[in-house]
Amino acid sequence: MAECILEQLKSQPTWLLLLLSLGLFSLLKLSLSILKWVYVNFLRPGKNLKKYGSWALITGPTDGIGKAFAFQLAKKGLNLVLVGRNPDKLKEVSESIKSKSGSTQIKTVVVDFSGDLDDGVSRIKDAIEGLDVGLLINNVGVSYPYARFFHEVDDKLLSDLIKVNVEGTTKVTRAVLPGMVKRKKGAIVNIGSGAAIVIPSDPLYSVYAATKAYIDQFSRCLYVEYKKSGIDVQCQVPLYVATKMASIKRSSFFVPSTDGYARAALRWIGYEPRCTPYWPHTLLWALANSLPESVVDAWRLKFCLGIRKRGQLKDSRKKE
Repeated sequence: MAECILEQLKSQPTWLLLLLSLGLFSLLKLSLSILKWVYVNFLRPGKNLKKYGSWALITGPTDGIGKAFAFQLAKKGLNLVLVGRNPDKLKEVSESIKSKSGSTQIKTVVVDFSGDLDDGVSRIKDAIEGLDVGLLINNVGVSYPYARFFHEVDDKLLSDLIKVNVEGTTKVTRAVLPGMVKRKKGAIVNIGSGAAIVIPSDPLYSVYAATKAYIDQFSRCLYVEYKKSGIDVQCQVPLYVATKMASIKRSSFFVPSTDGYARAALRWIGYEPRCTPYWPHTLLWALANSLPESVVDAWRLKFCLGIRKRGQLKDSRKKE
C-alpha cells in the first residue's frame, strides 16, 4: 500500500508535490498551535507564587480586577501590600480579606496616583522596606468617562491618563524592582488592554489606548532585561471584564466577572511575556486578527460613537 502511494507520488509533477508539502506543513503547524492552545489554557498548572516571595503588592486593589487579585492572592497564602487612594476603601477591603483569610498580613499605603506621585512612591518604599515582595500587580489605571474625540479631552483627563497609567506603573515598578534584583526572584504583572493590542485602533479612546501600548512595550523590554535575573515580567491583556471602568454590570461567557478573570490570571503568572488569561478572550482575539483592519476599525468607530452619544445624553441630563 505504502509502495503504491509512493509510486503515485513520484509520477506527479514537481509543482503538485510542492503544494502538497506546503499543505501538510500548514496542517501540522495548525495542529500544533491548537494543541498548545489547549495545553496552556486548560492543562498547564499555575506556578507556586509563594516561590517569588511571601508578599504581593497590588495597586488599585479596592475595586474591579485589583480587588479580585487581592482576594485570590490571599487565598494562595500571600501577604499583601495594598496601594490605593481611598483609605476607607482600603480598610474595608483589608477587613474583608482578613475575615476570609485570617492569617494574611496586610499593609495599606494611601497613594493618589493623579496627585503627588513622588511622595506616594516614597511611602510605598517605606512600607516595603524589609519585606520580600515577590509579586507586583500593576493594576491601577483610569480611562475615559465615555468615548470622545481627542480634541474633546480636557487637560485634567489628559494629565490623569498619562500620570496614572504610564508614570504610576513605571515609578511603582522602579520602587519594587531593586528588592527583586537583590533576591534574584520576583514576578511583575502589568495590566494592559485589548484596546492597545488586540484591535488595530481604538478611536475615541486614543490616549487610553496609547498609554496601554506603552505598558505592553515597557513589559516586554523588562521581560528581556530581567529574565536572567530570575524576574518574570508579564503584560496581561484582558478584553472586556465586568467592572465599573468598563461600565459593564453583568458577566457573560465573553465578559468574565472580576473574580473569574483573576482566577484565570493567576495561572498565567510566570509564563509568557504577553497573555490573555481568560480563554474566551483568545477566541475574540483570533476573530479580530482574521478580519481586515479596515473592517475592525469601522466597527469600532461605530461602536464608540454610540458610547459617546449615550455619554453626552447623560451629561446633559445631569446639567438640567
